[in-house]
Amino acid sequence: MKRILILFILSSLILAACGGESAVETPAEQVHIRLPMGYIPDPQYAPFYVAVQRGYFAAEGIDLEFDYSFETDGMALVGANELPFAIVGGDQVILARAQELPVVYVLEWFQRYPIAVVSKAAAGIKTPADLVGRNVGLPGFFGASYVGYAGLLAANGLALTDVNANDIGFNQVESLLTDQSEAVVVFANNEPVQLAAQGEAINIIYVDDYVDMVSNGIITNEETIANNPELVQRFVRAVLRGLDDVLSDPARAYATSKQFVEGLDDSRINVLEASLPMWRAETPGMTDPASWEKTQEILLGMGLLDAPVADLDAAFTNEFVLNAQ
Repeated sequence: MKRILILFILSSLILAACGGESAVETPAEQVHIRLPMGYIPDPQYAPFYVAVQRGYFAAEGIDLEFDYSFETDGMALVGANELPFAIVGGDQVILARAQELPVVYVLEWFQRYPIAVVSKAAAGIKTPADLVGRNVGLPGFFGASYVGYAGLLAANGLALTDVNANDIGFNQVESLLTDQSEAVVVFANNEPVQLAAQGEAINIIYVDDYVDMVSNGIITNEETIANNPELVQRFVRAVLRGLDDVLSDPARAYATSKQFVEGLDDSRINVLEASLPMWRAETPGMTDPASWEKTQEILLGMGLLDAPVADLDAAFTNEFVLNAQ
């Protein structure tokens, strides 16, 4: 009998060791959640891929489905309580609250606003003041790119009319390389990586170096927080575990991303590496009230808001991030 008991204990230890960090106990009942992502499958979503692959969402009773639909779609669905979560920018949360959509931002994923202005080194555009009178290409006069660009100008005492801005669509790299634009507004973890890979000498002006605004994070809604705060807590906890793993071992996280991004090879690992500094924080997921005030100020200056949002403090909370520590 003693021998049988010893063999049983040894077998249990071996099974636990083989499971490693992926051996997570999964609740019998799983709730299916569709998460609007706002972009195409991409290695920048590594924290979510890792959290799914290593069973962090499953351990929280969540069966997560990735939905690569537009940011505005996610906002509308969460605002109407048709979905519980979406990945959305802080500026869009403020605009939604102004339209009385009861969305609430519960986790700041990007700690740095990821928009930048890129130019060829030969153009001599090194500071925001160097943009005056220049031909600058934007993917459109909407979204994070436009808000970040406007925030950069405002933070440096420049008006939108001081720069010759043009809508070039999502063709920033081609527009810059063919000299159709002297500078282009980009995501700092994307187009600059592509340009550097092609050997182009560039200058980069990071919006976050001049103004602190709220970028992409997780939103839910007031009804979900009131009626199912445990679900919000479990979701936030799973995201933070995935984020921590990516920051600790980016190479392994990139390998995991290949399971979720069709055709992904090793050529785009620089995208993930460029994203890491934007995610790091003393307390990952925390959002700063001052950055919400600044973001609202920028939106007012752009004319996208008619008046300050009366309940700006209700637009975000750090409760779930703090409880996950």
